[in-house]
Amino acid sequence: MAHSYDVIVIGAGPAGYSAAIRCAQLGLHTLCLDRWRSGEQPALGGTCLNAGCIPSKALLESSQLYQTLQQQAAQHGILHDTLRLDLKQMMQRKEQIVSHLSRGISQLFRANKIDHLHGDATLHAEHHVHFMDANGHETTFQAEQVILAPGSVPTELENAKWLEQRIVNSAGALSWEQVPPRLGIIGAGAIGLELGSVWQRLGAKVTLLEAQDQFLTTTDRQIAQQAQRALQKQGLEIRLNARLLSCQAEPNDGIKLHYEDGEGKHVLTVDRVITAVGRQPNTDTLFSSEVDLQLDERGFIHVDRYCATSLPGIYAIGDVVRGPMLAHKGSAEGVMVAERIAGQQSELEYQHIPAVIYTQPEIAWVGQNEEQLKTSATPYKSGQFPFAANGRAKVMCESHGTVKILSHADSDRILGVHIIGPHASELIAQAVIAMEMEASCDDLTRMVFAHPSLSEALHEAALALDGRAIHLP
Repeated sequence: MAHSYDVIVIGAGPAGYSAAIRCAQLGLHTLCLDRWRSGEQPALGGTCLNAGCIPSKALLESSQLYQTLQQQAAQHGILHDTLRLDLKQMMQRKEQIVSHLSRGISQLFRANKIDHLHGDATLHAEHHVHFMDANGHETTFQAEQVILAPGSVPTELENAKWLEQRIVNSAGALSWEQVPPRLGIIGAGAIGLELGSVWQRLGAKVTLLEAQDQFLTTTDRQIAQQAQRALQKQGLEIRLNARLLSCQAEPNDGIKLHYEDGEGKHVLTVDRVITAVGRQPNTDTLFSSEVDLQLDERGFIHVDRYCATSLPGIYAIGDVVRGPMLAHKGSAEGVMVAERIAGQQSELEYQHIPAVIYTQPEIAWVGQNEEQLKTSATPYKSGQFPFAANGRAKVMCESHGTVKILSHADSDRILGVHIIGPHASELIAQAVIAMEMEASCDDLTRMVFAHPSLSEALHEAALALDGRAIHLP
């Protein structure tokens, strides 16, 4: 006989654990099943916590501090005779952060009286979930509602198969024991740029091969161009319109990347390779053949605007459904689904989900970019303000970048905000709040921002829409 719950959540990444916690808060008897393991130990948090968002940001923070001490300490009157890298300690710090946060999710599950088990879960007919633990013991569970949140997996290239520590995906690039002298990265999106930044700061010569002929195609063109110039100035070599032909691992540890661009065929020799060409939904063993879930042509589970699948009582959230593969998007979907299961009328405004690339400077945006507005023939105004004219950015030695606001030319409604500069990941939240609360750009101009602060750049950009910026000539 199947063990019964109100809700079963498959997956304990940001989408899954957020859904489980909210379900429990709303009084639903909840079970969360997850198979992620760090080594031999079960670990909650999914890819984001264990091999993605958190460990990569830990290394970005450490490597940025290392580079800052190398390049800027003397400007602050801080002198050092010797500065050396202890990569082992840097990795240990990263692991400690990951372990602490994973244990924190376990504590949240206990506090909310959520049952959770580690192993493989497969959805069967009539809301039955077959579960097998690490010892091969099988159990069947049943619930009125099932939430699918298995996450995604890195895409492996046919012409660049993963090879131990030499050719790796994003997870493998977070645990190297030595800095590779020459690093090749296939893909110059967010993941490739962030990992490239880490290892370039630590001493690697980094070359990114990007098949697209434009840099950061989903980003506002002006912001993308600024980002490309800044990153190349730091030492990242970005080769656009570069299509990988083959990846040949040599016996002497060298790896030859054969690629083609507009000027012909080339060979790039490196010591390590990261493939960062995207991710795909993790649905291979998620449901049995008797479950008639509707998928799209790319393997994503088809859902409506409320994340309900084609089967009654079955929901899917996070990386396995349409929309950006972002942890905060999946988490918000999890909360929305939990509340709708409990009878509330929750909704999610997908147009107001921010995106961030954690390079230096950071890149963040929300809403539409200028190219999209032109394509849709939407009348708009643009206001911009450079961090070079911001006092706080100056004292931080981080004055590169711009805040750009796009508003409707007639209604003054905020259509998009795009930022490249210091702490863009934090500043973009102000734009999200303004857009979610339906504030106009004029509303922003009438607010008082603290001085000196980076936030003043957002205020000045709003003023610049009508030529009223105070600190621009």
